[in-house]
Amino acid sequence: MLRFIRRLGVALLEPWRYANRWARKSYAQEGEDLVVDRLFDGHSRGFYVDIGAHHPFRFSNTFFFYRKGWKGICVDPLPGTLQIFNKYRPKDIFIQAGISMQATTLTYFMFNEPALNTFDAEIAKKRNGLSNNKIVDAIEVETVRLSSVLEANLGKNQKIDILSIDVEGLDLEVLKSNDWNKYKPECVIVECLKTNLENLLSDPVFLYLNSMEYEIYAKTGNSVIFVKRGMTTLKLTSATT
Repeated sequence: MLRFIRRLGVALLEPWRYANRWARKSYAQEGEDLVVDRLFDGHSRGFYVDIGAHHPFRFSNTFFFYRKGWKGICVDPLPGTLQIFNKYRPKDIFIQAGISMQATTLTYFMFNEPALNTFDAEIAKKRNGLSNNKIVDAIEVETVRLSSVLEANLGKNQKIDILSIDVEGLDLEVLKSNDWNKYKPECVIVECLKTNLENLLSDPVFLYLNSMEYEIYAKTGNSVIFVKRGMTTLKLTSATT
């Protein structure tokens, strides 16, 4: 009886503590991880590929799944990121590189807010000086195709549950660098910047993924979540072997 009274007191006087019993923590910038988790119905095992991974857990679309026991491949060009991923996500394969349609060298614009870093010169110019954000450096970075990364690092017969792409403006180029005949994730998270629900169906990212037999499942801010066309249930079969 006393225990019940104490719990009731907490619920009435400090409801935020009581509510934590039902709260779910998101690590993604716009809650993408919680939306995608519904697709996989709580699977404790799975495999992701995170392009533009940025940080092990800050603004991460995949850390939620890593904590559940998933693993995958994370890619980001920011110097020094390898060490921090190796420390906090040792089960993942981390590759410090940029992704583009062709293997080449591109200028990587680095901001005082690393989440804004980009290979897109036009976006970098527009963001420089906006809301106290500024370019602090620009370096030359070697880039590779997504298909090359997967060919070299994906285990035999390993399918992909989630492909997350967040590269600040060049997301379509990353998509086009994949070999969709060989590597077809169950779910794709990708940014469609400056796109709302009214014009989403004319966005180049949507048009491309639609041609690859994907359909929209959800939109969260700038991110759009796609699943393979024809999905009729929220319960996707885990792709982990």
